[in-house]
Formats: sequence, structure tokens, C-alpha cells
Amino acid sequence: MRHAIFMPPLGELADPQAIVDIAIAAEESGWDGLFVWDHVLSPIDGQWEIADPWIVLAAAAANTSRIRLGPMVTPVPRRRILKLVRETATLDRLSRGRLILGLGTGDDRGREYSAVGENADPRRLGRLLDEGVEVLTALWAGDTVTHHGELFVGDVRAVPDSAHQPRIPLWFGTARHSGKPVERAARHDGIFPLTGDASKVAQIADTIEQLRGSREGFDIAVKTKPGTDAAEFAAAGATWAMHAFWPGDRPDQVLQVIKAGRPG
Repeated sequence: MRHAIFMPPLGELADPQAIVDIAIAAEESGWDGLFVWDHVLSPIDGQWEIADPWIVLAAAAANTSRIRLGPMVTPVPRRRILKLVRETATLDRLSRGRLILGLGTGDDRGREYSAVGENADPRRLGRLLDEGVEVLTALWAGDTVTHHGELFVGDVRAVPDSAHQPRIPLWFGTARHSGKPVERAARHDGIFPLTGDASKVAQIADTIEQLRGSREGFDIAVKTKPGTDAAEFAAAGATWAMHAFWPGDRPDQVLQVIKAGRPG
């Protein structure tokens, strides 16, 4: 099992230099990854400073050479797809192929849709996610794309330049343990269940194996308490433990967990 630091760039953890220090320490201490929330408004009550995930991930990438990096998760429906293509291809090139892109629909708990007049109907968001992934992967491949649906793209070729071949890995965040969200993830590279115990992870792992014929090359990432070994989740089929911090945690608390050493 691989172990990553999973943190919100909010509050004291919004300091870009602190995130760089955390990334460097994680790499030096043998950890496998650093993943950050992607929010423009806080889904958590309170007034929080919020750092842009793409800028802090770029800074982390420029100061490390081994650990995997990525947003976990980016809501495709609130992103301009061409901007997302450029950001991901550039970050993947900067990190020399270390980007893992976590995707999802997002929700309106922090008014990230309604505050700017956007419709947060879950079914619409699901359609936008599916269409966005289709367009994103086609643009990464260098195809000329025309798409008329919830998402509109007219005769565009991005000519991206990323380091990953054939493409950047896609994981999908979901609060569901069955149904369409799991089926969507099974068509790609990984899943990040936002809730659930080891029995739910085992249920997801069984479904993935049924849908794909094998779990080889597919990641199941789970949130765990910082510094734990997550053996129960590994036995259930998880491949990554995301040691999760929260708004209000301080950089020194994260560094303390990192410097205690990678579990396992």
C-alpha cells in the first residue's frame, strides 16, 4: 500500500511556502504522495484563507522529484475545460509525469456553484462530469473536438504537452459505494471513496473486479487517520492510504506526522 498526505490548502495550510516544506519533507521521509483539496469557497463553516491548488501543486512539483501529486478532487462542472486541459498538461510536464488527477462533480455546500449563479442540480453536474472527461481525454490525445451537450466545445485542438503516456491517470471521488459513480471510475484508473469503512471498500473492490475483469492497474484510495497503517483497508483492496488533515490543522502538525515516517 502507498501512503500520501491529504490536506486542505485552507487556514494556516494555505501558506504556499508551508505546502512546499510539507512536500519536501514528505519526499525526504519516504512518503508516496501529496494531494490537496480543490475549492474556491470553503465547504467548512468559518472564515478561511484558501490557496489555489494548481499554484501550490506546481510549487510542490518544482521542489520534489519522486512523490505523486494532484488535486483530490477537482469538480469538472465548475471548471472551464480548456483551462483544465492546459493546467493539467503543464503540471504533468513540470512534475515529469507525477500528476494524478482526481475528478468529481463537487456540490454546493460552500456555495461554489450558487454564489456565481450556476445550477448545482446533481444530475446536471453528473452529465457535465461525464462530458467533461470525454472532452478532456480527447483534447489530451490531440484530437480536434466538437461537442454540443451540457458542455460546448467547437472545433478545438489543444495540442497538449504532458509527460504521461498514454494519458494522465484519472481517479474519481464519490460518496457512493455502488452505481454509476463506481462504474464511471471503473472505466478509468482509480476511485476515491469519500466515506465508508473497510467493508465498503471491499464492496467497491469486488465491483471493480467484476466490471474490469481484474483490479490490476486500478487504484482505490481511502481516507485514514494521519499516521495509521491502514492495514484493514489494504486487506479490503485499497492501494493508497490518504492521511487526511482538516482546516484548522497547522503545518507543524502535518510535519510531525510526516517526520514520524511513512507507515508500513
